[in-house]
Amino acid sequence: MGLQRKSLGESSMNGYTRWRTMAALMLGAVSVGVGPAAGQVQVKSRAMEITLTGRVHAQSDHTSVAGERSIDFLMRRVRFTADVKVNDLVSGRIQPDYGEGKLALKDAYVRLNFSPYVRATVGQFKRPFDLFELTSSTEILVIERAGGVRGIDACAGPGGTCSFSRLTEKLQYSDRDIGLEVSGTAGPFGYAASVTNGTGANVSDENGPKSYSGRLTVSPLTGLRFGANVALHDYLNGGGGTETAAAFGGDVEYGNYSQGLHAQVGFAAGDNWRNLAPGEPSTFVTTQGILTHKIPVAGNPFVSAVEPVGRVSYADPNTDAGGDHGWLFTPGIVVYFTGRNKIAANLDVWSPATGATEYSVKLQTYLHF
Repeated sequence: MGLQRKSLGESSMNGYTRWRTMAALMLGAVSVGVGPAAGQVQVKSRAMEITLTGRVHAQSDHTSVAGERSIDFLMRRVRFTADVKVNDLVSGRIQPDYGEGKLALKDAYVRLNFSPYVRATVGQFKRPFDLFELTSSTEILVIERAGGVRGIDACAGPGGTCSFSRLTEKLQYSDRDIGLEVSGTAGPFGYAASVTNGTGANVSDENGPKSYSGRLTVSPLTGLRFGANVALHDYLNGGGGTETAAAFGGDVEYGNYSQGLHAQVGFAAGDNWRNLAPGEPSTFVTTQGILTHKIPVAGNPFVSAVEPVGRVSYADPNTDAGGDHGWLFTPGIVVYFTGRNKIAANLDVWSPATGATEYSVKLQTYLHF
């Protein structure tokens, strides 16, 4: 079984030969080559097509909180993704992550593409809820969705800094879970509905009932999209029984990731089931807006664009209690080298209703291939 080189110079081959060859041997491949998207590698066999991509996000994190390590260095994400196409009906993905010194499975699913209107996904995937979570970590407009300030534990129930993504992720209305999703598009309209275990990624279910999520989108104009979300989450009430928490929200997105103005605004509210007082979940409310402007740089062989970033996030984990809400402000800058390869700097400022304002300075490099 011989491997064929397609449109690759010797220098490119030297960097990838070892892991490409291993993948090819395991899959019975007959050719290895560069895919249609820059930086992607395709390994093909007689029965399937596999596109391999990866990301490496290295981060430095400084916190102003007294008693904490002033600066931490971490490998935030180290992921390899294999997108598999068996035929026009069957496809799938597997994506392990080696970030932060731990091995964890992210996406792992089989997808049946019946038509553009109906496709079924079975496995581990992101629940269809808010826009910010559904945006890939290679494209999110800020370094950290939740904007954490290390050493802060101020959000009733979820903990940490209280922000939009902190609440939706930790209350398990968004982020990854195991189950079944049906989705599709028809012209400017899109939909997705899922039934999942409710316990999150890489975790077995803890009870019989399931969790449900749904999302509808419409794009009336090019570059403008509206979304509406709803979720029901089952949880153990501490007394041996199961209860159901509910949340809803909506979002608007304008612009794209290529150039110019890009805005994302979202709202969510519902049951904070991690904050039972007494026995009943409190009600949370949160909203967030992110605004960027990507400016192309002409004539520079290394930098393709620069992008100033600004975020404002408000979150109240218990609307019946006073003084527990807070604001998160994030100014920042992104410098793009090519594609999704870039370096970003963010200042996350946590301003609570009561207590001291604290901040975190984050610097992150992004390698994407």
